[in-house]
Amino acid sequence: MVKAYKQEHVYKHPWERVSAASWRKFSDPENKRILSHILEVDTLNRKLDTDTGKLHTTRALTIHAPGPWFLHRIIGQDICHCVESTVVDGKSRSMQLTTKNISLKKFIEVEERIRYDPHPENPSAWTVCSQETSIRIKPLSALASMAEKVEQKCAEKFMQNSVKGREVMERICRYMEAESAPV
Repeated sequence: MVKAYKQEHVYKHPWERVSAASWRKFSDPENKRILSHILEVDTLNRKLDTDTGKLHTTRALTIHAPGPWFLHRIIGQDICHCVESTVVDGKSRSMQLTTKNISLKKFIEVEERIRYDPHPENPSAWTVCSQETSIRIKPLSALASMAEKVEQKCAEKFMQNSVKGREVMERICRYMEAESAPV
């Protein structure tokens, strides 16, 4: 079984501000309280492809693993390590992030894809965020109904965290807007 969902959100901020806010999302101390499931973020690699002008970044994320308490009991831990790969194309004004877990893979596989692009109706002032997430509980595949319930609980937690992430992004965008406003 695989639980997948898609969400779309429109930021009433230009792409440049939203993409910059994405980099600041985990580093702002005020966000630690809201994004308490994010325990640590480390940049592993950052490379600018001079031929294409694209910025490629890889970060390691340590998170409090999603899911119900009984799943943590079964797998014996509640920490998960993930890798986030980001490609920013300033020419086409696109930012794509893909995050996958690298630990707990024999129990759960999660992949999240986020894309920030200028909104087609107002490309100079708005940004559309498209998010796709898939969750697959592995050892419970034989027990399809139980796996489905666990996947649903995990999806609900991911959706709650997505709302928190959007709130943080909105706050950072407003802060950046105020920062750049003429005095």
